Amino acid sequence: MRIVLVGPPGAGKGTQAAFLAKKLSIPHISTGDLFRANISQGTELGKRAKSYMDAGNLVPDEVTIGMAKDRMEQEDAANGFLLDGFPRNVGQAEALDGILKEWGVRLDAVLDLEVPEDEVVKRIAGRRICRNDSSHVFHVTYSKPKQEGVCDVCGGELYQRDDDKEETVRKRLEVYHTETEPIIDFYRAQDLVKTIPALGKVNEVTERALAALEG
Repeated sequence: MRIVLVGPPGAGKGTQAAFLAKKLSIPHISTGDLFRANISQGTELGKRAKSYMDAGNLVPDEVTIGMAKDRMEQEDAANGFLLDGFPRNVGQAEALDGILKEWGVRLDAVLDLEVPEDEVVKRIAGRRICRNDSSHVFHVTYSKPKQEGVCDVCGGELYQRDDDKEETVRKRLEVYHTETEPIIDFYRAQDLVKTIPALGKVNEVTERALAALEG
């Protein structure tokens, strides 16, 4: 299966992508991983991306598209893939359509993880990270530490990242609504969109997504 996963920040895309890719035996291809891999391997596309990022500029679509195309051409993606974070806008979606058409294949589905905006803000703004180890993550509502502001694992100080502050989250949501959300209408016109309510336990959301794909 060839699937695109979309949804606002905080919808749980990364978590769902990992579970779904494993269940469907296809690679999970995330934009973040693509950038990290290309930059660490020193590929030509990685060097170009790094030059823009170091200058504080957005990486052009053509570079992102090139990285995604290279990854989708790898052997493990021959029978399908799950794209997470790509395409990010309609231009990238059109480019993806062109690539797949060239290969004589098409997308099977676009899974749209739907979460109310206030819940997104609550999920992200409530996160607290350990200063000693960023893999120790807590939440003021959903996963409280035993002692406020103190990591249960190592006793380190818990803090809120600047990216997780409410004002920043709402700005990220604005960017999502402006840039990425239009791809849902783009794919809806192709009858590919399956909307998945993303509230509830992780496994419940995964089951909804799998049921939608089977349907």
